[in-house]
This record gives sequence, C-alpha cells and structure tokens, in this order.
Amino acid sequence: MKISNETKVGALTAIAITVLILGFNFLKGKTLFKTGNFIFAKYTDTKGIMVSNPVYINGFQVGAVSDIEDADKNLSAIIVTVKLKDNYNIPVNSIATIKENPLGSSSMVITQGNATQYLKTGDTILTASSAGLLGDAMNKLGPVADQVKTTIHTLDSVLRNINSIFDPSSKNNMQQAIANINKTTASLAMSSASIQAMLNAQSGAIAQSMDNVASFTKNLSDNNEKVNRLLSNVEKTTDNFSKADFVGSVDQLKATIGRLNGILDKVNSSDGTLGKLMNDKTLYNNLSNTIRSANILLDDLRVHPKRYVNISVFGKKDKDGPLLAPLPVDSTKK
Repeated sequence: MKISNETKVGALTAIAITVLILGFNFLKGKTLFKTGNFIFAKYTDTKGIMVSNPVYINGFQVGAVSDIEDADKNLSAIIVTVKLKDNYNIPVNSIATIKENPLGSSSMVITQGNATQYLKTGDTILTASSAGLLGDAMNKLGPVADQVKTTIHTLDSVLRNINSIFDPSSKNNMQQAIANINKTTASLAMSSASIQAMLNAQSGAIAQSMDNVASFTKNLSDNNEKVNRLLSNVEKTTDNFSKADFVGSVDQLKATIGRLNGILDKVNSSDGTLGKLMNDKTLYNNLSNTIRSANILLDDLRVHPKRYVNISVFGKKDKDGPLLAPLPVDSTKK
C-alpha cells in the first residue's frame, strides 16, 4: 500500500504539534504522564505563585510547581502540586511557605521539621502563611509605632500638667520661689564678700593662718640643732635597744622557769622533806602532836615548877596531877 505525500505531511505535522505541546508543558514543569515524586500543599492565598516556579529546601532547589488547581468552586482552598527532582527525605512535620518577590517570581520554601517519618509521594505537606517583605517591615514598624503612641500620650500628659501649673495660685507660688531665689543670691553675694575678706592679703584670716604657719616653720628652723640632738638621742636609744641581748635574757628566763618547775615537781612528788610535809598527812599530824606536847610541857612547867625543880627544904610537894591539855591564853598570864 502506497502512502501519499499528503498523508505523510499531515502525520508529520500532527507529530510535530504533539511534540511541541509536550515540550512546552515539560518546560513549564507539567507532564501528561504524572511519573516521579509529587507532594501537595493547600493554601488559601497562593500569592501569585505560578507553574514551574522553584521549590527550595535550605536554599537548594529540590523541585518545581507542576500544577495549581482549586479545591472547590468558591476558591476557599487552592491545591499546589510540587514535583520533586528526587525522592528526598522530607519530615512529615515540615512546613511549606510561599515567598513573594517584588522584583521576580514567587517561590516556595520548605522548612524541614524534626520528625523521623518522611513524606511519601502523594502526601500533603503542612503550610503556613508568609508575611512577605512588606509584612515583615510592618511587623518591625509595629513596636516602633506603639512606642510613638506611648510617647505622644506621655507628652500630652506633660502638657496638661504644665497647663495646670500656670493657674493663679501656681503663679503666686512661682513668684514666691523667684523671691526666695533672689534672697538666696543676695546671701551668696554676702558670702562671697566674706570669702573675699578672708582672702585679703593683709587682714584676712587665711593670711593670718599663713603667718602662723610661717612663724611655726621659723621656730623649727631656729631649733634645728635641738631637734637634731633629740633625733640623735632617739637613734642612740634605739641602737642600744637593738644591741641588747634580748635572746639571751629570754633563754635565761626560760632556764629559770624550768628549774622552778623542777622544784615544784619535787614538792608535788613527795620525794623531799618539803614534799612529804606538804603531801604526807602523817608527818603533819606528828609535827602537830609534838608541838602540842611541847606546849603542854611548857604550861605544866610554868604552873607546877615545884614538880620539876624543888629547892625548898620545908616546902610542900606539889601533889596536883600533870596537865593533859595546853592552858588557855588568859590562864598562862597569871
């Protein structure tokens, strides 16, 4: 079967148109056969994003917008289809936002989340609204505008207070204050005059004080030799103190204290006579009894001398018994 030239031309024309349409859609990011990785994002405002606009993650283009369609006839929700270049691991809690560019086309930016599960082909990513450049500027100007409002309100309050100050009673108070200021300035003038009098080179108090200081320094100059002798004596005294053998004296004092401690130890140890006298009660009791017996003997000798010395030929023998205890002090004086 022979094909005519017209049929060939028509077939080639149809093929060329088909290739042209497919190539045009391919350049726009569309394809008649949806093969590859696709995710979806739902917005209420697409902010002018168009098919083939880029999609970025961390500044790297991971895909492009392949299709935009409305979810319902009221355009309350618009679904944007994103075709990814590869099967990227995008966490399920990632957020896709549309960034406006006044100088160019809009783009979509995906901010990755921290989930361990990843989006699959055909899943819908979370979306958020972006304020854009103008919105960011307005957000930054918002606090400034609030501060300006607060400043204006404060200024209005200050002006009201100033207006309330200038009432008749306040004016009288201000006049009195000015009068007090005048009195104060007059007092300052008198004080300055007094200071000037004090600073007078001939009769001022400061001049007299300087004269006294000059007289004192002159006396010091006149008695310079006496002061030098006094300082020399002080120097000699300190020299004698420095040459004194304080170390030897302290050593001798330590040795003396050591010997004294040894004596006290012997006294406390009851080795010697003094120690036994202080520590042995038997010796003390014997000594006390001896002294008591001696006192009794002396009292008996004084009261009954004939018992011990009898020189009378015709004397009568003393038949009284011996004393057994010392006599009282008063009876011995008879």
